[in-house]
Amino acid sequence: MILSVFQNSFLWQEVRSIFMKPRIVIVGGGFGGLTVAKALRSADVEMTLVDRSNHHLFQPLLYQVATAGLSPADIATPIRSIVRNQQNTTVIMDEVIGVRTQERQVVLKNGTLPYDYLVIATGSWHSYFGHEEWQSFAPGLKSIVDATHIRRKILLAFERAEMESDAEKKNALLTFVVVGGGPTGVEMAGSIAELAFQALRCDFRNIDPQSARIILIEAGKQILASFPASLAEKSTRKLESLGVTVQTGVRVEKVDAEGVIVSGRRIASGTVIWCAGVVASPAGKWLGAPVDRAGRVQVEPDLSVPGCPEIYVIGDTASVVQDGSPLPGVAPVAMQQGHHVAKLLRQRLRGESAPSPFRYLNKGNLATVGRSFAVADLGKIQLSGLFAWLTWIVVHIYYLIGFRNQMLVLAQWAWAYLTFQRGARLITEEVITEENKAP
Repeated sequence: MILSVFQNSFLWQEVRSIFMKPRIVIVGGGFGGLTVAKALRSADVEMTLVDRSNHHLFQPLLYQVATAGLSPADIATPIRSIVRNQQNTTVIMDEVIGVRTQERQVVLKNGTLPYDYLVIATGSWHSYFGHEEWQSFAPGLKSIVDATHIRRKILLAFERAEMESDAEKKNALLTFVVVGGGPTGVEMAGSIAELAFQALRCDFRNIDPQSARIILIEAGKQILASFPASLAEKSTRKLESLGVTVQTGVRVEKVDAEGVIVSGRRIASGTVIWCAGVVASPAGKWLGAPVDRAGRVQVEPDLSVPGCPEIYVIGDTASVVQDGSPLPGVAPVAMQQGHHVAKLLRQRLRGESAPSPFRYLNKGNLATVGRSFAVADLGKIQLSGLFAWLTWIVVHIYYLIGFRNQMLVLAQWAWAYLTFQRGARLITEEVITEENKAP
């Protein structure tokens, strides 16, 4: 008891800081957390990276796994292999369930982990805006489990339609509803259209996959709300040319086993995919910190937690307002915040205490809309069509981790472009795990 009190005392912290290496704990192996770990690879610290999965996932391409364009291993890399050459880094596969800020301990399902500095980059999960019962009928897309589950639903819909004799039930099976017109929803809808109208068109005998209906629903006035209206309009026209029905200015009122009710109108569908909103991880509850409506921690300008300067929150878990608008929950934001926190930690380790505020440099937004077409908002430069699509390919290949994955994905895309085929059309057994539940 006496030893425990002494170890949690200010005196012990001072003694430890003189004779032992600082302990940095990073929670989350996504873009933000991994950026911090890699940026501190040469620092004289004891670093521990905690994640409940053993892999880093390239989420921007997760929709291609869900639509049979890529295999899960193509966009995921084991975290241990990424940091294997970092002698100052230990990887722990466990789930964080709390933080004891006074004792400076991270509470895991299987124990505790002491820290001197803590970086929380735990991401976000699907938000159903108070209708959590919709989740079982309209899965979201945040993990490999989600992606393979959605892939199973999409492919099974065609298989069941092939055997269905009732015309009304067959039409429902071949109706796919994507809720949410952001980049993920747009890319998902376009990819399902290409799967149905191109890759599967000659594979069935009793149905015509080209009779499938793909409906994209967006509550706002336009899809791709973060893009200029001109690019959103071009994206809408491209989706419609692919066979996607785009409905804007309408709201989902109910989701059930029979489909969705949109602005009072029933759409019978066997496959509904949720791309409409996200909610932050429970990090705010762990810390007892102020949060915004989406549960994101309202951090200080340097990304530290109010009242806890040794704790930083980054990525989708952090609420940062810049120039009057909240920063989006996208990979470039998380990575730049990771670099910023790593820089601050190096300064603090050198005894430089003055924190500098974080400022995001927006290098542009990209979204692909089917084969050979994308939109790119690069500030003063706006692109659409083939050149934007090639830009999208280069950027995504560049940020994929691992030369193997880069080459595999590039080869898969080249094959799909030349043959119109999808190489990962596997219907696997459904496995329910904790990973596809909200954190």
